[in-house]
Amino acid sequence: MYKFFRANFFVISFLLIPVIFLWHPNWLGILGTQPYWPLFWLLPWSMINGSYNGFIVGFFLGLILDAISFSGSFTQIPGLILCGIWFGKFSEIDNVLVAHFRYGLICCIGSLLCGSLIFMQLFFKELSNNDFFLLLPSVKNIFTQVFITGFLAPFFCSQMFKIFKNLKEKKTFN
Repeated sequence: MYKFFRANFFVISFLLIPVIFLWHPNWLGILGTQPYWPLFWLLPWSMINGSYNGFIVGFFLGLILDAISFSGSFTQIPGLILCGIWFGKFSEIDNVLVAHFRYGLICCIGSLLCGSLIFMQLFFKELSNNDFFLLLPSVKNIFTQVFITGFLAPFFCSQMFKIFKNLKEKKTFN
């Protein structure tokens, strides 16, 4: 059982992202806003596997999250693809550059990018309705999400990075 879990940890942890996304634990949120959970997995994965794999995983992660999302008016795919490509630029060799607490800064910027892209999609959809002022609370949600994502990222990303790196090293030695 342990060998199966270790061999398939990437897939199992990837499939847990939609579960956490739907579970939405209230005790980890601020003002009813949750962190952007996919970035906690995408950052370490892309750092270890590179930009190309970050692009592919960001696309499929966005596709899965769009499929289970309750509103079909926007997509998360562009933001996750851009984050996957950008996160892949921080390779394992640059791990000195990306210290423990810099995960938070990188995830803050990624969360701001993803939230802004979703906001722009909503903005252009509602542009003709003259309901712009109804979208202003979503700006508060974006900045709250950026804060909580950056606050929790050092813990989650550093743990996931250690696990992914150890599993990849063991796979290359076997």
